Amino acid sequence: MPDEKPKRIRDPVHNLIEFGATKEVRQVEMALWEVIQTRTFQRLRRIKQLGFSELVFPGATHTRFAHSLGVFHTARQLLAVIERTEGQTQQAKHALAAALVHDVGHGMFSHAFEAVGKALDLPLARHETVSDQLIREGEIKDVLDDRLGIGFAGNVADLIKREQPRDLYDAVVTSQFDADRLDYMQRDRLMTGLHSSTVDVVWLLNNLEVASIPVSVDAERFREVQTLVLGPKAYHVAESYVLALFHLYPNVYFHKATRGAEMVLRDLILHLFTLHEEDRVLDCGLPANHPLVRFVQSPGTLANVLALDDTVLWGALSMLMESGDARISLRARQLSERKLLKCVDIWVEAATLLAPEGREDASARAERIARINLACDRVVQRKDEVPGAMIDDYKRDPYKRFQDSRTPPNQIHIMQDGKPRDMAELSSVIANAEPFRITRAYVTRGDIATVDVLKNIIRTSVA
Repeated sequence: MPDEKPKRIRDPVHNLIEFGATKEVRQVEMALWEVIQTRTFQRLRRIKQLGFSELVFPGATHTRFAHSLGVFHTARQLLAVIERTEGQTQQAKHALAAALVHDVGHGMFSHAFEAVGKALDLPLARHETVSDQLIREGEIKDVLDDRLGIGFAGNVADLIKREQPRDLYDAVVTSQFDADRLDYMQRDRLMTGLHSSTVDVVWLLNNLEVASIPVSVDAERFREVQTLVLGPKAYHVAESYVLALFHLYPNVYFHKATRGAEMVLRDLILHLFTLHEEDRVLDCGLPANHPLVRFVQSPGTLANVLALDDTVLWGALSMLMESGDARISLRARQLSERKLLKCVDIWVEAATLLAPEGREDASARAERIARINLACDRVVQRKDEVPGAMIDDYKRDPYKRFQDSRTPPNQIHIMQDGKPRDMAELSSVIANAEPFRITRAYVTRGDIATVDVLKNIIRTSVA
């Protein structure tokens, strides 16, 4: 019989994270404590939340394990708000479990590994696919179904798999104001030392309530959808929340050095696949039974994917640097010694060429930004003309509008005059915030010829 005494974990963000402290939730929380002890969940200790960000922010060494505990804690706070009106429900238990295990399928270096999978069309490189399989089969399923009832694990996996939240409980796990975001924006800001993305999460949580929103079914009929809504006193803090989260992307997640390291990893692994296709994978310098070699030989085997974590790659670098293949040796040395690629910021280069001669009004600025983005699109389309460069192109909106998501639980709503209103309708700051875009090229340092070709393409793309 498992030890049912309450458990406590010290956390730098939330202080104490408790499991089984109250009788009402002890059964589900102690089952989740048992989930944490599984080999599947413990693997998250060896995967850093921010991948290569520690190469820029030395304190950013926190793990997916710590983040998952924080998401569990934050989900419990959100569910406590729902419980005041809905009472204790089975759906709440599913949401709490989903918050804890939502990241169990992440590969080494988190999202950097997924870029490899996207390039090679590897289903098991997508953390959502792996998470779904790990929750429906194996240790986690055994614990959840044994302790909380047959079918519990499947319900949890179904909740995580939904791309858009359909109700209150889904929104706790997946929405623009979910437990995942509320934890990682605090944790990542703290561990990177960033001060510009501070937000008063305590005030937001204390101004939450449940409200019903009418949604059109057809031209004549409406239905009521319940969702979490912020009180009017939290309006400006909610505005800050959206912007603070948005600012983490250019400042942390898409820092040019971090993305450059991800490009090196991507190229290294892709070249390992090339060596395998040429029947000379052992030229990489690793032994035949190394996890990286086994993965390259059979990337569709779940055990091979799960054998990879950050420590496997870091531990392999010394052997990879001794590889007889020059490209493998170079990429390994670049990571080991932090001698990363040179970044050519295509967006900035285009913006400089299209800089206004004087003051410009809103209309002129919008037209100029459109021209910059068009130039970036043209450069990306011509990337094959620059084989020595790796292109990084990404866009993100600060806030997803209702017309895009089509589901109220995904939105951030504020009470105004007794009615819930979408954040983008109330805030001119959010409504007019421009999308964030990076378009960059990464080249080997000293490769002046490639840089010259690239800059010439940028100039002709602007014209």
